[in-house]
Formats: sequence, structure tokens, C-alpha cells
Amino acid sequence: MPLHESGEDYLEAILVLHEQKGNVRSIDVAQHLGYSKPSVSRAMSILRSSGYITMERDGRILLTEAGKTAAESVYERHRFLTKWLIRLGVTPEVAAEDACRIEHDISPETFACLKRHAGGGES
Repeated sequence: MPLHESGEDYLEAILVLHEQKGNVRSIDVAQHLGYSKPSVSRAMSILRSSGYITMERDGRILLTEAGKTAAESVYERHRFLTKWLIRLGVTPEVAAEDACRIEHDISPETFACLKRHAGGGES
């Protein structure tokens, strides 16, 4: 099932939180994204049924291989675009916000070309 922008945001948040905390639960995702617990619970249900996450009995959220691949892809685009926009002179806050919007719409081809143009594929 194709991911929508919100699904990508949830997967990216789970990845980031896992890197920061180790264990991730729905409440962590809700706090990180500023969403309500019911909204996050619904999203986790959709991501689970789509094969992007699993949920342990104790509430821990784990990315499946497909979920990890998708999350890493979005997070790479986010980090690269933020850094690139900052290098262009955009303030860090605006760069991060704009990168979050761009990361969902940019094609893989365009992203690869941007990375090449910016200096050998750094992210």
C-alpha cells in the first residue's frame, strides 16, 4: 500500500525516536508530532495493517523492514534538504519546515540529481 505524507511523517518520527530513546510507544509519537493519542492510535493501526510496523504486547512500536526502508528514505531527504537550504542562506527553522514539506513531493530522480549537484551525494 502506498504511503501518504502523514504515514511518512509517522514512520520518520518512529525512526528518530528509536534513535533517541530506543523504545518507542504511541504516546512518544503523539508528543513528538504534537498529535492527539487517538489520531496516533489510528495511524499506528493503518501502518500495522499495511506492514510498516509491528506492535509488541507492551506497546512498543517496531519498524518492519519495509517501514525502516521508508522511514530512512524520508529521513535522509529531510536531513539533506534541511542542510542544503541552510547552505543556501535559509534560517534553520524555516529550512527544517520547508524540508518537511519538500521531502514528501520530490521525486527520487530529482533528489538524486540534487544530491549529485550538491557534492557527491552527501546527506
